[in-house]
Amino acid sequence: MALCTGQTSLFMCNSKNREKADRKAFLMRNGKMFLERLISSCNGNYNPIRSFSAKELERATNNYHYRNIITESSIFRLCQGVLPDRTISVMKFIDGSVFDAYDCCFNNIVFASQMSHNNVLRLIGCCLEVEIPVLVFESAEYGNLHDLLKRSYQSHSEPLLLKHRLKIAMEIANVFAYLHIGFSRPIVFRDLKSSYILVSERYVPKLFNFSLSASIPEGETYIDDGVKGTSGIVAPEYACTGYLNEKCDVYSFGLLLLQLLSTGEDLFNMGLRLNGDESFEMDFVKKYIENRGFNGIVDPRIIGDELLEHKLQSSFELAFQCQSASAEDRPTMIDVAKQIKKMYKSF
Repeated sequence: MALCTGQTSLFMCNSKNREKADRKAFLMRNGKMFLERLISSCNGNYNPIRSFSAKELERATNNYHYRNIITESSIFRLCQGVLPDRTISVMKFIDGSVFDAYDCCFNNIVFASQMSHNNVLRLIGCCLEVEIPVLVFESAEYGNLHDLLKRSYQSHSEPLLLKHRLKIAMEIANVFAYLHIGFSRPIVFRDLKSSYILVSERYVPKLFNFSLSASIPEGETYIDDGVKGTSGIVAPEYACTGYLNEKCDVYSFGLLLLQLLSTGEDLFNMGLRLNGDESFEMDFVKKYIENRGFNGIVDPRIIGDELLEHKLQSSFELAFQCQSASAEDRPTMIDVAKQIKKMYKSF
């Protein structure tokens, strides 16, 4: 019995030593990668972030319990967590496609640590002692825009008013203008989705997930690193050439604006169901409005008078401009932000 107990103790001791060695190895590797990425991408400008231990974050999230999930994708989960002094949101990348998750994780660290904008989810720290670092953001105890739009169209839910939709659009447009002109090298977000925007009860949007973002090299006008992103939302010229620049974000924003103005049903799926082909959302929506007006596209509870219909028309026209097939015909995000601000202020 004593021998068995001794063997068990030895096994536990060896396991703890291996775990300690793994943590040290991960910390060294991730710390090296962290510094290299910051030096190459941030030009010395980034916000200091705090270091967290793996056990600290496991306790805060109840071991990343599913009930604490705020939103998730195929590559990460964003969970609510509670520390002794504050609430947090924790971004844990999903094991499986380790290479992709690892690269996406460091992209988030590098770009999120540079952000200083009220409508970007603020990075406050990370845990480097695990194979794929875990990121810690400010508290985000609210859902994403995609789910909010879905709920708002349900008959028993309170409708999301046009002024609130334009407020969200205006503030996200401001974020993208900030990404494009607020840094020495423009940052292209690349993969804009409504599920990557968190929205508070007061309709304050927070952009997060810089997994596929990239900086345009100094002296260049585009990035050439292959086509990445979600099918159906990437700009046509980027899909054909792999050349990425700010106008690709404008195109994706146009689709987001269409979604904000719609019933909450996914426009791409709606187009497939009615047209039977994979036509661009813009073409589908244009034809639909020409034939049927806003009925069926816009929640009828937010249409009340001619003034609102005029604002809707202006908003849709701006979305169509953003989704022009030619990048040269699209406005800049600064122009987009100014136009939406003018519409919103007119309320």
